[in-house]
Amino acid sequence: MTDQPNARPELDEAALAFAEAVFESTRKGDSARLADLLGRGLPANIRNHNGDSLLMLASYHGHLDASRVLLQHGADPQLRNDKGQSPLAGAAFKGNLEMTRLLLDHGADVESASPDGKTALMMAAMFNRNEIVELLLARGADPARSDMNGVTPLAAAQSMGAQDTPRLLTDALAARN
Repeated sequence: MTDQPNARPELDEAALAFAEAVFESTRKGDSARLADLLGRGLPANIRNHNGDSLLMLASYHGHLDASRVLLQHGADPQLRNDKGQSPLAGAAFKGNLEMTRLLLDHGADVESASPDGKTALMMAAMFNRNEIVELLLARGADPARSDMNGVTPLAAAQSMGAQDTPRLLTDALAARN
């Protein structure tokens, strides 16, 4: 017991080592181990010291099977890390089309934004991820939405020198009118 009302309980070395092993298994994409641990009661939405959930780590590192296992065990695709980053934005940034599709299929909000207003569409557009831009637009991403600085996906793509996504976004904007 502690005198501080919101103090976290101290974890012993064995618990800390176990937690680190779980996060390392996730980063490596060990879907069988994750399925076993989740089946024995491991919470699907635990986070590390950066606020990264197991799903954030699995999806960011491109582990489709591990991400699927986590989602099947109730991992929240909307759960953000301490920087306000979502698994969907990470998948878009990394250019992983299948991961982006998996997250959307399991409820990730296509319009979800980081604290500065950046969406997965902006991330994909900036890094010229054509197929992901097309998928996000098809799933309802708003090509006219701007971040907190007034930057749209088109402006972000142009400022980063993206070769193809500006045309996709221009076409999407024209189709709205």
